[in-house]
Amino acid sequence: MSNESNLLSRREAMKRTVLGAGAVAVGALGANASAMAAGMSGNPANLLPTGAGTLQELSDRLAKAPRRRDFKTVGMILTSPEQWDSEALDEILHYAGGPKQVWDNTALTSPWLNLMRNSMNVQIWSFKHPDFLAVSATHGSAHFALYDNYIWNKYLATLTKGKWKANAWLKQPPASATNPADFDDPEGVFSPHDNSIIVLQRRGAVFLACHNEVWELTMGLHTKGINPDHLSHEEMAAEFTNHLVPGVVLTPGIVGTLPELQLAGYQYAK
Repeated sequence: MSNESNLLSRREAMKRTVLGAGAVAVGALGANASAMAAGMSGNPANLLPTGAGTLQELSDRLAKAPRRRDFKTVGMILTSPEQWDSEALDEILHYAGGPKQVWDNTALTSPWLNLMRNSMNVQIWSFKHPDFLAVSATHGSAHFALYDNYIWNKYLATLTKGKWKANAWLKQPPASATNPADFDDPEGVFSPHDNSIIVLQRRGAVFLACHNEVWELTMGLHTKGINPDHLSHEEMAAEFTNHLVPGVVLTPGIVGTLPELQLAGYQYAK
């Protein structure tokens, strides 16, 4: 398969994953009109608030932006935009809506998803900013949540000594299937019972991945001897990059990308 065909097929897979996951909730949502009356868009798959036209446009452009996930080897330092998701990152850097907030997320077991959810709720319903954009600058152990279950089954379940056998941060809890029209439901789709990467993506949040974290994690796996296929470091880094979850935007390194986001008007949060 050509690189172009590969990118197209992966874009379609990404859209089907995010939209298909949202479709599970459709039967329980009720009429679109009631959702719009409560300040929600009529499309239950994305959970964007009514009036979030600029955020919807960004979500649409990000869905079309290519993600290269066919690497054979990856080096330590990326030197060309073709080595990361440059088109998608440029869309985020040039986002015309706002306010814009970037979360410096480093700890897997911290309340990072809960904090992002709380921030989105306050910005949308308290301060009436439907085009508010929350971005996760993900690195450290939080980066584990950005790998699919192939990587979890092959490497991370062993690395975490079986504490998690799969990516629990991708699961959509039962609350994700509740009616978004009832936005103040304490057990509903916008509540603490629904902290999930996929749900936040449906709300317009963007998760950035860190190449430096990929490199250093795979270096650590080599050191620990967790390498069932006896891959080189460069090959393993490529494998991890190729198995980032749909919708994630790969950067050449989060710490170095944070200044670019702040220069573009993003408010830093830790």
